[in-house]
Amino acid sequence: MTIRTTVRRTAAALAVAGVAAGAGACFATSASAAPAGGEPTVFACTANQFTTKLVPGDAGAGNRYAALQFTANQGERCYLPGNLDVSLSGADNVLIDNQARADAPAVAISNGSSAYVPLHWTAIAGGDEQQTPNGVTVTAPSDSNQHGDYINPNVLVDWNLGAVDANEGSHTIDVGAMTRGVAPTV
Repeated sequence: MTIRTTVRRTAAALAVAGVAAGAGACFATSASAAPAGGEPTVFACTANQFTTKLVPGDAGAGNRYAALQFTANQGERCYLPGNLDVSLSGADNVLIDNQARADAPAVAISNGSSAYVPLHWTAIAGGDEQQTPNGVTVTAPSDSNQHGDYINPNVLVDWNLGAVDANEGSHTIDVGAMTRGVAPTV
């Protein structure tokens, strides 16, 4: 075999390898746009992808229970973090105690499905040691849609569940981890 033949075969082999590598890169890029099964990737929710409401729960022996329920709008698909940012307005002496683990798993919602965070507080103190919040604010995990448009992440829900203890011994609303499904009711 001559040097010229060796050079030609080497060049041909490199050309074939280059085409194969380029095609592989092209297919790898196309395949990563959608996971197996053809389902699109689920992105963090923006505030306009779901509705939010307070759902009254059980009460007894001074304990009060409720939930913040999130329901995906039709045609929407997104996820909410397991540890959701929640705050109160209008009850300065009442604190939020987020009891969900920092690494609590996110929950995906889509097409009318729901998820909720449980709430717990006490209401046994006298009237002068209680406060009634005006509302609960939750912060959606994303403040822009897939096109990069800004969407205010804050969602305010009016508080309609009565007074909350706001004294030195008891002054918190406990917030649990995001849970898949409809909030339990009485």
